[in-house]
Amino acid sequence: MKKYLLSLIMSFLTVVSMAQVPKFEADNALYKFPDTREGEQLSHTFTITNTGDAPLIISDYKVACPCTKAELPTKPIMPGQSYKLKVTFDTKGKIYLQDRSVLLQTNTKKKEEKLRFKVFVIPEGE
Repeated sequence: MKKYLLSLIMSFLTVVSMAQVPKFEADNALYKFPDTREGEQLSHTFTITNTGDAPLIISDYKVACPCTKAELPTKPIMPGQSYKLKVTFDTKGKIYLQDRSVLLQTNTKKKEEKLRFKVFVIPEGE
């Protein structure tokens, strides 16, 4: 009977610990820069909050070109805590409407979270 009870308790604790997950929440997942002249370096800081009940890990990111960079946290974002994630964009060689995404590799249920920004880049000489 003791073994059965111990097994039942262990099963319950396993299920409870597996239910804990981080939850990614951004203050504004889409940011719109004002119209900008080609060649300028732009940056914006997104505030990421972990509204879950387990540490949030952002391990990597994907972007369409090396003109976009993100500064990732070096340690997990604990439940209830926030992180200021800075994204930079080099407008050199990029003109007109730019709609860019930063895909963050995370340990959330979705495994990938998206931040976006848009900017209209005025070509040099116009």
